[in-house]
Amino acid sequence: MAQILAANTAMEFSVTELAKMLGHSGGAVGNACETLVCRAEAERVGEKPRRYRATAKTGSAAQAAVPPQPGPTLTSPNPRQTTSQAPTPPPSGRPQPITRPNGQRYHPRALAQLPDVEALRRLREAGVAVLLYGPPGTGKTSLIEAAFPDLITVAGDGDTTVGDLVGEYTQDENGGYEFVYGPLVTAMQEGRALLLDDATLISPKVLAALYPAMDGRRQIQVKAHKGETITAADGFYVIAGHNPGVHGAVLTEALASRFSVQIQVGSDYDLAAALKINSTAVRIARRLATSQRAGELGWAPQLRELIAFQKIADVLGTEAAFANLVGIAPLEDRDTVAEIVTKAVGRPVTALALGRQL
Repeated sequence: MAQILAANTAMEFSVTELAKMLGHSGGAVGNACETLVCRAEAERVGEKPRRYRATAKTGSAAQAAVPPQPGPTLTSPNPRQTTSQAPTPPPSGRPQPITRPNGQRYHPRALAQLPDVEALRRLREAGVAVLLYGPPGTGKTSLIEAAFPDLITVAGDGDTTVGDLVGEYTQDENGGYEFVYGPLVTAMQEGRALLLDDATLISPKVLAALYPAMDGRRQIQVKAHKGETITAADGFYVIAGHNPGVHGAVLTEALASRFSVQIQVGSDYDLAAALKINSTAVRIARRLATSQRAGELGWAPQLRELIAFQKIADVLGTEAAFANLVGIAPLEDRDTVAEIVTKAVGRPVTALALGRQL
């Protein structure tokens, strides 16, 4: 990609054009282009369709590029390869953190002998839909944002409608009405990844509008807009997140069957320690997680809560941070959490609360 852009600095290229030139899928090419943009090694100059051109850093990226090796790929599999064969392990060495759109850094984890971001990108290229499931705060959304820089996100809940996905008529500045496409149509037209966050909170009747885009048809009909038919461009991909413990979350058979790969995501407490989070807090979290797995508790702090713990400790001190850790536990688990925290820190700890007037 970088070599093509560097050799044609005065030109702009769409994902489709680059995909045809390179002989790769639009999804893989779109991912690579967005990665170059994140590194300032390319510039996005359009949205419909997305177009890219070289920057001052593209030449250096092109020189560092390694020519692809001949052999089978996910888009042209070896017919003799069996499903029991594992992918080639990645080169030795720790993968570098990836900067998410909000500026935070994501530290890749292992998945099928690959860095998780690389595994998801390969699954996208192969057209295999993925469902990530696990408690809130374990890093599902962080992983998906790190893997797909071109991501469009739908925050699902019980009030999500078909119009929220497909689009609806909106009043314009002149008092008339115009149809504004929703995130599903935008992702299909631009060949982008679409995240259904908390997908299992969305009504099954609403999700049914999505299914034709995920199967072999790769089309939907926008009934509200003159019955218009939308066909997915290369690169369009759907990935979903599911929080099993959230009230109202139901993984229906129809939804589960659309996601051939389902990956459990839990908190990486080793990463929490590596991020220099208070060691006692990490030890408490491990202890609570063990109790949760044994069915003794319904809650344990995840990586999100531990990161927040350290921020609170840096601002208000560790005593306040431990008190807050007790306070954020659900009421039914709070006494047990307070007991475990008290034992770990060696002094009584109760939920963070206001004191008397100063």
